Amino acid sequence: MAISKLFIANRGEIAVRIIRAAHELGIRVVQAVSAADRDMLAARLADEVVEIGKAHASKSYLNKEAVVAAAVASGADAVHPGYGFLSENADFAEMVESAGLVFVGPKPETIRAMGDKATARTMAMRAGVPTVPGSEGRVENAEAALSAARDIGYPVMIKAAAGGGGRGIRIANTAEELQTLIQQASAEALAAFGDGGLYLERFVARARHVEVQILGDGARAVHLFERECSLQRRRQKVWEEAPAACLAPHVRDLLCASAVRLAESVKYRGAGTLEYLYDATTGEFFFIEMNTRIQVEHPVTEMITGVDLVKSMLRVAGGTPLALEQSDIRARGHSIEVRINAEDPARKFAPAPGTIASLTVPGGMGVRFDTMLYPGYTVPPFYDSLLGKLIVWDDDRPSAIRRLIGALSELKIEGLTTTRSLHQALALDADVNAGEFHTGWLEGWLDANPAVASAA
Repeated sequence: MAISKLFIANRGEIAVRIIRAAHELGIRVVQAVSAADRDMLAARLADEVVEIGKAHASKSYLNKEAVVAAAVASGADAVHPGYGFLSENADFAEMVESAGLVFVGPKPETIRAMGDKATARTMAMRAGVPTVPGSEGRVENAEAALSAARDIGYPVMIKAAAGGGGRGIRIANTAEELQTLIQQASAEALAAFGDGGLYLERFVARARHVEVQILGDGARAVHLFERECSLQRRRQKVWEEAPAACLAPHVRDLLCASAVRLAESVKYRGAGTLEYLYDATTGEFFFIEMNTRIQVEHPVTEMITGVDLVKSMLRVAGGTPLALEQSDIRARGHSIEVRINAEDPARKFAPAPGTIASLTVPGGMGVRFDTMLYPGYTVPPFYDSLLGKLIVWDDDRPSAIRRLIGALSELKIEGLTTTRSLHQALALDADVNAGEFHTGWLEGWLDANPAVASAA
């Protein structure tokens, strides 16, 4: 049954993105809002608005019962969770389906299996997908961790079995460090995700973070090539691009084929991303986790393939089999996305909410700005600091970087401090232009260039 009325259980720029895609498909939209979000752009664009709770996310966007009750009462026939909040919560997906609504995403059992990183590793191994050498499933206590680390070899990475965003991760170089850090990692994971479970992986130094975008309909899956997301601060992505220039063509083929294999093995439905570490010194790649939702960085994939991922999600959720064959999907040119956050690089990236005094959005061929901003809008202090994503496309990577420099110079957000200056500095950096970086590179660069990142 095609979706006719969609309930959006999210906020910010991703809510705006979903509304536009839904309207293009002739779908009416009900926008959930917290008390702090009644005047956000998504609320202005939606056909209907429903307040679901107080400003804090725990009282609104993370309140499963309130969200499902509001969706049912609105008369919607489907719920799109966006990213973050409840998007990878299997219990929420189950509640949506139990209420007779369509969850725009994978089945609850898929989220449950792939959302637990230890289980996902096992599923990947069964599908013949390379994984980073690590523990077989969770390590239940310090003794089990020490035993697993002896087999893996130091240094090891301690990772939370649930959740993401870099939380619950530690690197231990010795057995003594492991004993101390495993307690810290478990406590952090428990506080962040309600699950203190951990597993271990070999730490790959100077790794590249490469991920593959897939689409599936529960029976068949295709890939839409890969993205590189190695420029990270505190394991949070800052700058993303597609394709990954660090990959040789034969490695790209193997990587993308492995992602399709794993997606089909779990009967994946909707848009999802399989994340890998790539060791440029050996040419090896290793599956690390799956994100069972749309990604923040999905626009760069859309720019090189011409495929609207959000529309594709809505069609599949409405019961339409995947129309794309793998041979239909071609990658053209190069795309880069930079995250524009309400943060002050000069003050250790402290949050900087405020009111938008004026806004100048860059334009021209190959330039896109996905945002929730408008002049006069007050950015609330309760949520993620992402204001928007500046995305550019051009025929090749050097041309895309030049286009990015021009677009960043045009972008003006007055009234609060943003990370625009950071991206201007990165776009001019010799290592970035040469593609010579890894997942730990940016933090070292920031330490060495404190004034550059904060330059106007």
